[in-house]
Amino acid sequence: MRVIFMGTPEFAVPTLTALAAAGHEIVATYAQPPRPAGRGKKLQSSAVQQAAEALGIPVRTPVSLKDAEVQEAFAALEADVAVVAAYGLILPQAILAAPRLGCLNVHGSILPRWRGAAPVQRAILAGDALTGVTIMQMECGLDTGPMLALGAMPVGSYTAGELTTEIAELGAGLMVQVLADVTAFTPTPQPDEGVTYAHKIDKAESRIDFTQSAEQVERQVRAFAPAPGAFFELEGERYRVLEADVVDGSGTPGTTVDDALTIACGEGAICPLIVQRAGKPAMDTAALLRGRGIAAGISLA
Repeated sequence: MRVIFMGTPEFAVPTLTALAAAGHEIVATYAQPPRPAGRGKKLQSSAVQQAAEALGIPVRTPVSLKDAEVQEAFAALEADVAVVAAYGLILPQAILAAPRLGCLNVHGSILPRWRGAAPVQRAILAGDALTGVTIMQMECGLDTGPMLALGAMPVGSYTAGELTTEIAELGAGLMVQVLADVTAFTPTPQPDEGVTYAHKIDKAESRIDFTQSAEQVERQVRAFAPAPGAFFELEGERYRVLEADVVDGSGTPGTTVDDALTIACGEGAICPLIVQRAGKPAMDTAALLRGRGIAAGISLA
């Protein structure tokens, strides 16, 4: 098929590479424009742009798809289908209708649960047992279109970063199957029941709330690892917790109960395993405490 690919972050790269490997003609890749990144704030192209350029695929990075000239250039590609994976821009109706088979989306949840921007993190925070991916026919609503294929997997003890990688691979394989014979996949309307919205992550949510149960705090750690990183503060310094275990223990929530950085929660306690101080590399807790002891009875904010 003649395919337009639309994606931006690392999540979308497996689908792009899988489509190319399957022999589809990717006539153009659309990605969000390069953004300032790193300490020098130099412009850095997205993971998808880098992957597409390595494959020799033309890349377009419009700031918006609302401009008539951008829409005309998109339609002029005469694509059979547009494949969308975490592109990050709203697709106007003129874009949705341009390809012969419309636009198909790789969405990182089992719809209609977790429509929206952050399905992986929300699934972990909610304690979902299962998540997965949906191949969906796009329409103007927010992830409301009919479903062509579903793939499920356990959430388990994955961090958001690990789970995103697994779901990305699952979605890439599923999209290849769908495009191999689109007529074999009947679009199915999403059920009305079970709709939830995965609102964009606010960085304020990554501050650890020790009044919650230890199980919920551990989910918070996994949901925000590797970025932005769940954190607490001690004497004005921020400590990001990248991995933690639920352990026995009790006390005032947010207070250390021993000198091994076991922290009391609203119910139970949490023991950070990997911690990162501001401006420092991540390290295991034992190494952290050798350089910066934290005694029992210390209150963490």
